[in-house]
Amino acid sequence: MEENREYSVSEISFAIKRCVETTFGKIRVKGEIFGAKRADSGHWYLSLKDQNAVLSAVCWKGIALNLPLKIEDGLEVIATGKITTFSGKSSYQLVIEHLEPAGQGALLKLLEERKQQFIKEGLFDNAHKKEIPFLPNVIGVVTSPTGAVIRDIIHRVKDRFPSRIIVWPTLVQGEGAASKIAAAIKGFNNLPKDAKIPRPDVLIVARGGGSLEDLWPFNEEEVVRAVYDSQIPVISAVGHETDTMLIDFVADKRAPTPTGAAEFALPVRSELNSALKMLDARSLNAISRYIDILRQSLVGISRGIVNLNQVLLEYRQRFDEKILRLNNIFKYYMSSKAQSLHAIGLKPYYLLNLIEKKKIALENFGARLSAVSVEQVLKRGFAWVTNRHFKTVYDATNAKKSGELNIRFVDGIVKTKIAEVRDARQFDLFDD
Repeated sequence: MEENREYSVSEISFAIKRCVETTFGKIRVKGEIFGAKRADSGHWYLSLKDQNAVLSAVCWKGIALNLPLKIEDGLEVIATGKITTFSGKSSYQLVIEHLEPAGQGALLKLLEERKQQFIKEGLFDNAHKKEIPFLPNVIGVVTSPTGAVIRDIIHRVKDRFPSRIIVWPTLVQGEGAASKIAAAIKGFNNLPKDAKIPRPDVLIVARGGGSLEDLWPFNEEEVVRAVYDSQIPVISAVGHETDTMLIDFVADKRAPTPTGAAEFALPVRSELNSALKMLDARSLNAISRYIDILRQSLVGISRGIVNLNQVLLEYRQRFDEKILRLNNIFKYYMSSKAQSLHAIGLKPYYLLNLIEKKKIALENFGARLSAVSVEQVLKRGFAWVTNRHFKTVYDATNAKKSGELNIRFVDGIVKTKIAEVRDARQFDLFDD
């Protein structure tokens, strides 16, 4: 700037503004929130301070609504934004575009706030937990494609029960990692079941150990909600056993390590074979014992059954005795009758004559019966009329009611239907 030249206040303010904004551009500032106030418009006005200085800052309403944390005094944060000047007060300020917690204490405080929020919404309830399939055909893994984590998972799967593994490579720390992890979980869920890349039966979301800042993406809301909305059961395996992220509370199963996740996902094939052999042996033993019990029971029952052959022999003996007694009685009867005949003086020829007369009388009676039999009557030109149930029909009225008639001649039966009854004695018949 030229010496001894007069400048207007606006010129000086504009020059300072241009210098500040072009010199710093977009920056990240670490500090403690101090004097935070929310205006009626929804904008936030606050200061960031450290041990030696204070920096004024503003966060517009649209940005404040989407911040991952709540603006409040005493919270140590890293603010991302632009430095600008405010000519009305000859001051400068930071226009905040993003805000994130800084330091272990701030992260733990934010972690607890989110945890309580999700508990209140019911995202961690056991009622929403899904069963891990006993023997999945396909395992989906959301993790970094490089490093020890994916190698440990593959190695343990091969050792336990070789299954197909599909890896969805993604960032597991740093800016943008949470969005990519959530997108991977949703991507696996959106795979069609009949696609070339099959939809997994279970998901493992994993990464190795690290600081709380390194593991922070697994505490982000979009990751927690993606796991909650997943139709595929999810096993979380983030950090070491002592590390607990919010994803561990919402996942269907939490594993202490990535290797442990593979153990939760699959049984050991050799152990399954041993178990099956043991069950097979136990089944055979149980069947054998059951058959022995039935055999012993049958033997016990058979002891109480009467010997049928012996029973038959006893009845046969009784039958023979009765036949013998009957023969003796008949012989005695015949002998007594013979003696009676002898006593009254009947001669044999007289008996023969009597028998012959009875025989002739019987033949005459038989001839008379034969003359009036159905066959003989039919031979003389008569017919026998019955209804469909072969009951005799005696008159035209009953014939009309019957509808169908069976007329028996000497040489066969004719089935007929009633066409019309002309009078009490005459009607037409015709064959089916």
